[in-house]
Amino acid sequence: MKIILTLLIIGQILMAAKIDTIEVNGIKVPFIFEEDKRLPLVTAQIVFTNSGSIADTKKAGLAKFSAKLLNEGTKKLGSNAFAETLESKAISISAHSGTETFVMEMSSLKDEFKNGLGYLSALLSDPNYSDESMSKIKTMTLGMLSSKENDFDYIASNELKSLLFKDTVLSHPTSGTVESVKSIKLNDVKGFIQNHLVLSRAIVVVGGDVDVKDVKKKIAKLLSVLPMGKSEALSEISVAKKPQESILKKETEQAYIYFGSPYNIQVDSEDFYKARVAIYILGTGGFGSRLMEEIRVKRGLAYSAYARVHVSKSHSYMTGYLQTKLDSMDEAKKTVEDVIADFVKKGVKKEELEQTKKFLLGSEPLRVETMSQRLNRTFMEYYKGFELGHSSVELEKIQNLQLKDLNEYIKSHKEILDLSFAIVTK
Repeated sequence: MKIILTLLIIGQILMAAKIDTIEVNGIKVPFIFEEDKRLPLVTAQIVFTNSGSIADTKKAGLAKFSAKLLNEGTKKLGSNAFAETLESKAISISAHSGTETFVMEMSSLKDEFKNGLGYLSALLSDPNYSDESMSKIKTMTLGMLSSKENDFDYIASNELKSLLFKDTVLSHPTSGTVESVKSIKLNDVKGFIQNHLVLSRAIVVVGGDVDVKDVKKKIAKLLSVLPMGKSEALSEISVAKKPQESILKKETEQAYIYFGSPYNIQVDSEDFYKARVAIYILGTGGFGSRLMEEIRVKRGLAYSAYARVHVSKSHSYMTGYLQTKLDSMDEAKKTVEDVIADFVKKGVKKEELEQTKKFLLGSEPLRVETMSQRLNRTFMEYYKGFELGHSSVELEKIQNLQLKDLNEYIKSHKEILDLSFAIVTK
């Protein structure tokens, strides 16, 4: 009864959000909105699709570099004056780049919402395109990359992606390399922003203590500063099917083992809830997960071991990692292979399924307790092509999932046995 009540509450929360459009210069821009009057706060995002690091086809790290430049304020005010102006009004404006999307975000008090949009409009119209800002960002980025030279988790993770996504844009570090960052010019950043921060790629997300009609008018004015541009469909990027292994020798006292494999599922698959349950039991669930149980509890090979499934519009794959002693590296690697092979062959037990149901259903309210979480949930439903409220439907499916159906699903995904390994060792 408690689980059913939880599902109903979550469904009601999610349905408070609305999806509409705002027409600007003949283009209908998707508009996601949730009114929340509990606090006098407003948050607004413009999400640009196919504009994250997946668009770094010419120079690795360009999307993140461009986001950093937009965080340097306007050309007119400069970085410091722009930041001080925003701070004096308790307005926050930031840019950040993901894998598939580029996001401009503004948050403020209700009374400063209009001003906040005005400053965001100024930033989009007049970015701080200057040699000074370029030099500052390069210095900071190169310093960060230099500090990563002894971050063996970072090195192993990037090496694994270079194996799984060989000869594709996803094989490169999202922050770029020392060589690629040094090669980025001001015109590269200008070109990226002009080609990707455009109306035809925009999705607007707004939530807070504001009236929807008033918001639409203000957002339409903001969007009018953007060029029309053109939208491009995301290309699907396949994971290497043939298992590969790369061992990197470093001055380390531990072995860093990163592993990954293909996972054949589409972002809009109705079976995603089964994948969510399966991977939780295999490696996401911490203590009690198969990998943690075998690698830490039974063998004492590592402090922790995890596996996750990444599913997006452009690609999907399984990945995991652990650290172990140098002399137990081979045993740990073999244990990972054996655990996953046994998982695919035999599936899961009824007790594991029931415990996973209790956790996923019981913890779900924590994932939608803030407005930001709810807006992100609604955005992801829209972005993935689902109807509003799909998340609550998925919870019902998890609640009703039968052991036989789950095990048939697990056994049908033998591709996860094609494991590639990237290992940093001494």
